[in-house]
Amino acid sequence: MNTAHHMLVYGCGEPGSAKPVWNCGEMSKKYSTDSASPCGVHSHSQILYAWARDAPKLDLPDGVGFKVGRDTPIKYIVLQVHYAHIDKFKDGSTDDSGVFIDYTLRPLNKLAGVLLLGTAGVIPPNSLEHMETACEISENKTIHPFAYRTHTHSLGKVVSGYRVRSDDHGIHQWTLLGKRDPLTPQMFYPIENSDPIMTGDYLAARCTMLSHRNRVTQIGATNEDEMCNFYLMYYVENDEPLNMKYCFSQGPPNYYWGNPDVGLHNIPNIEASTL
Repeated sequence: MNTAHHMLVYGCGEPGSAKPVWNCGEMSKKYSTDSASPCGVHSHSQILYAWARDAPKLDLPDGVGFKVGRDTPIKYIVLQVHYAHIDKFKDGSTDDSGVFIDYTLRPLNKLAGVLLLGTAGVIPPNSLEHMETACEISENKTIHPFAYRTHTHSLGKVVSGYRVRSDDHGIHQWTLLGKRDPLTPQMFYPIENSDPIMTGDYLAARCTMLSHRNRVTQIGATNEDEMCNFYLMYYVENDEPLNMKYCFSQGPPNYYWGNPDVGLHNIPNIEASTL
């Protein structure tokens, strides 16, 4: 992470630019007319992989892979590299940070997918804040989670993710999928509970943020901003991955798990914010 702060691998229907390398315009407050997003504005876009903080490589389970190419929504793979500082490049130096990808032409019956849970919102000055999101699995599919990854910038203390399911009495039971200090290596870690996630279940994530700043911190891509992300990697067997790729909320001060309109209860408030 002394060079690249973090990297994202996108699956795109069309790339954001016809150039081999382009400015994504995300890590600077200054807008550039030459910048473009990783994927085309109106094309398919999903995150396949993310790396940060000197994380080791990811090995998928045996027989599991991402389906790309012809007859799939993913026609292009785009690598996005974020740099926290660019001082070392001002003299013309370059960087070869990247990701190695293994592929097979053999069809697999276990197809991988990634669901990104995150929030918008703001963190008040000198405060402890919970940034939360939750979404119901409404598609008629069963997914098998096998890895998770957390991501914040410097204010993150704990990021946790849960499967929420109603028991026979209508009480929400929260099953921990993963919980980390987001400032440790931001790799994909083995899931805490690999039981299948089914239609009607909720997926929920919380980032516990602690700010000693004397200013409001916004959600954004720069080092002065914050992010709240929980990535869930899963596979489906003899099926297609979820159409839902993202689960985002407005975040604080507008969205919390405990809001009456969210409909969650039996919330593990202490557990979700402690390691």
